[in-house]
Formats: sequence, C-alpha cells, structure tokens
Amino acid sequence: MENSELLKRARDLAERCERSGTVCVSGFLSPAEQYEIQSKLGFIPCGLVFHGGGDNCERAAAFFLPDYMTEEMLDVSEYLCAMKLKAYFGQPGHRDYMGALLGMGIGREWLGDIQVEGDTAYVFCMKSVLRHLLSIEKAGRYTVKASQVPLEEVPARKVETESLSFSVMSPRLDAVAAGLFHLSRTEAAKQIAAGNVSLNYGQCLKADCIVKEGDILSLKGKGKGSISGVGGTSRKGRLFVYGEIYK
Repeated sequence: MENSELLKRARDLAERCERSGTVCVSGFLSPAEQYEIQSKLGFIPCGLVFHGGGDNCERAAAFFLPDYMTEEMLDVSEYLCAMKLKAYFGQPGHRDYMGALLGMGIGREWLGDIQVEGDTAYVFCMKSVLRHLLSIEKAGRYTVKASQVPLEEVPARKVETESLSFSVMSPRLDAVAAGLFHLSRTEAAKQIAAGNVSLNYGQCLKADCIVKEGDILSLKGKGKGSISGVGGTSRKGRLFVYGEIYK
C-alpha cells in the first residue's frame, strides 16, 4: 500500500529544493521507504540521491539536489555525521545501543545504521543531534564512551551474500521464491498467501506477480535475497534465474 504521508513529505522537499535552489534532506529512511520514494514519487524538478553516511548503509537520507548540482558535488558530511561508542567490561548488542539512543529522546529518523563490532559500535546520525548523542554513558548494562569520528573513518558495513541459480517455467513470485529460498512451489505459494513474503520491501499476496531483475524478495524466517539476472532458457524451455541470498 502506498505510504501517502511519506510521498507527500518527499514532494514537499523536492518543491522546497526547486524554490530555494538549495539542498533539502529528509531524515533517515528504511530500505522500504527508499524504494517507495524511488518507485512512486514520479517526476520531480530536481535531483535525488540516497546516502547513509558510509558504504553499504541500509538506512539512508534522501537528498534533493538543485538543478545546478551533481551527486559528486554533494558533501554529505554537512548533513550527516558519525560517532564511535567504546564499551567497557562487555559487548553490548545492537538492541542495547538502539534502546539507549532512542531513550535519549530522539526519533528513529535521526539515526542511521548502527554497526556493532565487538566492544565497539559506529553510529550514523543527523548532524543536528550529534552533540546530544555524544552524552550517552550507558548501553544496556554496560558503560560506553562516545566520540565523534569522520565519516570516512567508519569501517564499511560488511555484506556477505551467497550466489545461486535455478530455473523456472515463468518468473512468477511463487516460482522464484521457491528457487531462491529452497522451497517447493506449493510451500512458497502457502507462504505468499499467509503474508510472509515481501517483494521490494512490501508484502505481496499475489503468487502470479512477475519478478524482475533487481527485485528484492524477503521471506519471514528465511531472510532476504535479490534477483541479479533473468534470462536464457534450458533445453526444456525453462527460464534461468540468478540471485543472491544475504547471510
């Protein structure tokens, strides 16, 4: 279902960008919200770039650029920043950090990705809330010390995938989901009917929906995968599908 409020806010930012001739930026958006804007916003009189502050970020802000500006001219460090959280006497998890940061009274849209690596976490945030967030002292039951770090010093988020290929009679959602998640087609159809399958971050209940290259599929309990290619046929006329499963 279309998120009309999200699209309205995005159009407002695009119009403000055109009127003022300056960069306008949203809060951090989930992958589903980013896809919604990309696929349903329609024509806007300005450029649109998504950036989360670092490489491979899931959450990203939408930057609306005036017509004289290219993506290469955008300096995201004017809007986004990062901090490093060092824990003592333990290793807080992602949930610990998230709860502590939101408990400081800021909205989720002010926070980007939280990357946890042992006793250290890196947090992307809007520049306007950095000073407040740097006062954090606890994450869960652990003491933490916060410091600002340049965006370029945050380690790239590690994304591990497993490539696979399979063939289908047609690129229907039930057939592709079955191949991607190693299910029978009957079981895949049941999962779709139960509302457990998402296509491009939105729940899809249509087993005959056509899947295309670049689409993202998710199955509750099985994770997420993407379609990297569709094409070529076997001797029996089956269509080859190439995909990746995120580990």
